[in-house]
Parts: sequence; structure tokens; C-alpha cells
Amino acid sequence: MVFVVLIAISAVWVISEIILALWKHSGTPDAKRQDRFSLGYLWLVISLSVTVGNVLRWWGIGHVRVDHHLLYWLGMLLILLGLVLRWIAILTLKRFFTVDVAIFSDHQLVNRGVYKSIRHPAYAGSLLSFVGLGLAFSNWMSALVIVIPITLAFLYRIRVEEKALRSALGESYARYALTTKRLIPFLY
Repeated sequence: MVFVVLIAISAVWVISEIILALWKHSGTPDAKRQDRFSLGYLWLVISLSVTVGNVLRWWGIGHVRVDHHLLYWLGMLLILLGLVLRWIAILTLKRFFTVDVAIFSDHQLVNRGVYKSIRHPAYAGSLLSFVGLGLAFSNWMSALVIVIPITLAFLYRIRVEEKALRSALGESYARYALTTKRLIPFLY
């Protein structure tokens, strides 16, 4: 039963990301793509990290000896909360959300909803889900192999995106960046 829940939630997660990749790509003439291979890099790091984390889990290397059911269900909760945060962020941005970094000719700063507190809530949601996956595996090695490289890949992606937004939106984005944190309200 426990394994089935993880598979079901993971399937919803992966399918939603595939649908986003197909549906929200900046393939319109109105969008200026500035991705700098950050999307491909992110997918590569995520695929490798989750695969290696899964292998470590199955081999039992780094297994946590505390109540693994508690970690598992906490992990499932974080995955779901992360997915909800990501989708709220995506729906708040509406047409300005793309899976690749792109700037539209009429691009506007969105600073309402979850964007009042943090500049990258969709990435924060994804990272929260990956932390949850690491916890659900009840394996400290898996958690490290999943969370650290994926976080570094998202930080690269954030640098690429912020450079594009600063270039396109100028002073309004600079002011917004001074009043909000990147990923974690009040911290970072």
C-alpha cells in the first residue's frame, strides 16, 4: 500500500511536468527565448539524481533507522504541498509561465499572490517536492543525492531567469527583487 501511494503521486507529478513541457513551451514568435540550456540541464540533473537516489534506496545504502513510516508520510505531504505551491504559482503567472526561460514583448512583472513573498514559488514548490521525495525514501544518502544536485540546478536556473527578467523589466524587477526573497520567505 505504501509503495503504491508513492508510485501514484510520482506518476501524477511526472505526468503534470510532461504536460507542462508540451503545453507551456515558449514556441511563439512573440517570445524571446533566453533559456541558456537551463531547462535541459535541470531535466538531466533531476533524472540522474532521482535515479541514483532510487538505486541507493533499493540497495539500502544510507537507510534511516528511525520510524520510516513517519518519514514516508511526511515526505508524501511535502511532495503534495510542493505540487500545490508549484501549480498555484503557474496559474498566477498565467500566460507568462513557460517551461523555458522566455520573455514576451509585453512581459509584465507579476507580484501578487504567492509572488508577494517569494520571486520563484514554482521552483520553491518543486524543491519542496524533491525534499519530500528524499524523506519518503527514508534514506539519508538518497535524500542528499536528490536534494543537493537538484537545488544547485535550480539555483543556476534562477540566475538565468533573473538575468533575463532584469534585462527585460529593468528597474521594476530590481525593486521587486529588493523586497522579496528568492525561494524561502524571510530567509532566502
